[in-house]
Amino acid sequence: MKREIKTVGRTTAVVFAFLLGLGSMLPTYGAGILTPQGAGHEPIKIEDHDVSIVINNGFARTEVVQTFFNPNNMNLEAEYSFPLPKSASLSEVQITIGEKTINGEVVAKDKAEKVYEDEKNKGNDAGLASKNGYQDFRFKVSQVRAQDRVTIKFVYYQPLEIDTGMGRYLYPLEEGGTDEVAENFWTRNAQVEGQLSIAMDLKSAFPLNSVRSPGYAPVQEEEKLVDGLYKARYEIPQAKLDKDFMFYYRLQDNLPGRIEVIPYKTGKDKMGTFMMVVTPGLDLKPLNNGADYIFVLDVSGSMEAKIQTLAQGVAKTLGKFRPEDRFRIITFESSARELTGGWIVANEANVKKWIENVQGLRASGSTNLFDAMKLCLENLDDDRASSVILVTDGVTNTGVVSPVEFHKLMKKYDVRIFGFLMGNNSNWPLMRTICNASGGYYAGVSNSDDIIGQIMKAKSKVTYECLHDATLKISGVKVSDSSGELIGKVYHGQQLVIFGRYKEGGMANVRLQARLTGEDKVYSTDFEFPEVDTDNPEIERLWALHRIEMIEDMANSGLTPENESKTAIRDLGVGYQLVTDETSMLVLSDQAFEENGIERKNRDRLAVEKEAQSRKSGQAVKSYQVDRSSPAFHLPSPSLGGGGAIDPFAVIVMIMVVGLGATACSVAKKNDNEK
Repeated sequence: MKREIKTVGRTTAVVFAFLLGLGSMLPTYGAGILTPQGAGHEPIKIEDHDVSIVINNGFARTEVVQTFFNPNNMNLEAEYSFPLPKSASLSEVQITIGEKTINGEVVAKDKAEKVYEDEKNKGNDAGLASKNGYQDFRFKVSQVRAQDRVTIKFVYYQPLEIDTGMGRYLYPLEEGGTDEVAENFWTRNAQVEGQLSIAMDLKSAFPLNSVRSPGYAPVQEEEKLVDGLYKARYEIPQAKLDKDFMFYYRLQDNLPGRIEVIPYKTGKDKMGTFMMVVTPGLDLKPLNNGADYIFVLDVSGSMEAKIQTLAQGVAKTLGKFRPEDRFRIITFESSARELTGGWIVANEANVKKWIENVQGLRASGSTNLFDAMKLCLENLDDDRASSVILVTDGVTNTGVVSPVEFHKLMKKYDVRIFGFLMGNNSNWPLMRTICNASGGYYAGVSNSDDIIGQIMKAKSKVTYECLHDATLKISGVKVSDSSGELIGKVYHGQQLVIFGRYKEGGMANVRLQARLTGEDKVYSTDFEFPEVDTDNPEIERLWALHRIEMIEDMANSGLTPENESKTAIRDLGVGYQLVTDETSMLVLSDQAFEENGIERKNRDRLAVEKEAQSRKSGQAVKSYQVDRSSPAFHLPSPSLGGGGAIDPFAVIVMIMVVGLGATACSVAKKNDNEK
């Protein structure tokens, strides 16, 4: 029967959504210069690509500097594509042409495009940075002179979360291949003629256990892990920009649960902004009940190159089941159908039969994800834990594709969706809508990830209890525009990141309240919001980006009118100088900005940010923990440390991912061999 939302039933279904970007199934292209196919001239060359990363407590600053060379005997407009990192706030673009440097200001998208075209047609130097949906950033330079060079610098910020004691930073380069129209129109030059260099500067207020960068070996390294410090430099001559840079940092085991508050406020009469990071230390017990498994397999035409690998992975997985387990198998392309016709007991005879059936699967047709999601949510058993393993390339191009309809569907069922998007250019907005509607959890998976680590984190979310009906309230100081009051579920190892604003400093109380195994739990502490703290001006941009993502999610869920959401996003983008779907960054000379009547908001904001960064660069890492003297939690936060075997659930997921993510596994294996 359909299991719609009820107060009865002791278990909740768990849906694992592995959205495998086409990058794992088709030839992929990295970040690079875009040239229209058949353009008739040599592509502009990338001479150098230099990346500087600073991870300081709760967020990262990434600066990219690259030099382009035009080998042709004519001036050319350059267009560069860069995969869009999750929750990235593009804050600065600077173009250097000879001795001349021009800088960027964010304005409404239509105005930016008009001014750029006008300046280009006048023969003036200009640039434009825009957001291409959820897929990538696009950078344009009006003219790279014949046989000459141009240097582009861009900077973005992003919040980073610690999950089960592990931090993860991704510098995305590999193209996910989800934009078929673009792939048919453009050719990409991702070759670096000179050198790719990456400088990593990690600053943690808590001691580090280890760091790791799969597939990248540092040429310089400075470790002070016990002090929370790590620096490294990576250099690759004549690299191709088609392989993500992944960096992991693991905190020491048994660190206490904690609450950190990173504030920014310039004066008593100014509005303050904060980022609160809650790392719970909770007594969540493991769940040892048996479970049902539902395979939802994408057999659309785009899966043709990998259908046999998929079949082999499912076959090996079925062979690992216990006799008390049950399974269903659903396939979908332009429509969905259930191969098994219901639940199958995983005895030896049934497993053998369905291994043979799965091995006969063939790929064809388009992709109807909604139909598959609807079918897999039927006939769930209230008395058994159900895990749904969805394997797809993530392209929803048939049937219902509206995020509003996905939101409505998920609201009908008491299910948890755990979404893992593999590859760049993945549909983060849709996955965010699905997971938020179900009270679930989502994360990205790169082809450069340590897959086993991702599996271990995912496993802990399913095999442990979680907090229910969680709310976080701040009292004593008036807080506005906060993202944290209604949280819902809190999973094992999950860190909560909350943004908000406050008008006046003073003593405040933060209270996390939730239910655990039928009992009310309260975790609370007192702390002070400062009247003045100017160390982290970047927090304002991160707060604004978080508000934008909340507005997008409300629009995708049908809770906010489209026009209203677009206006709000545009106002936040211009006000806090962020590139969004409604705003772009226009790069002009000082004179051109003046002639076009464009206010220099970003110039002023960047000056404040750079002054604060310069001031902090020579200082020790500052701890923002506010509950040290009066802990909100009395247990350590979970970590992935320690030994132990991987249980059947982890084996199931691992085989699925290994079968479909061969590139990721080879990268991890290569790194292990290097060690």
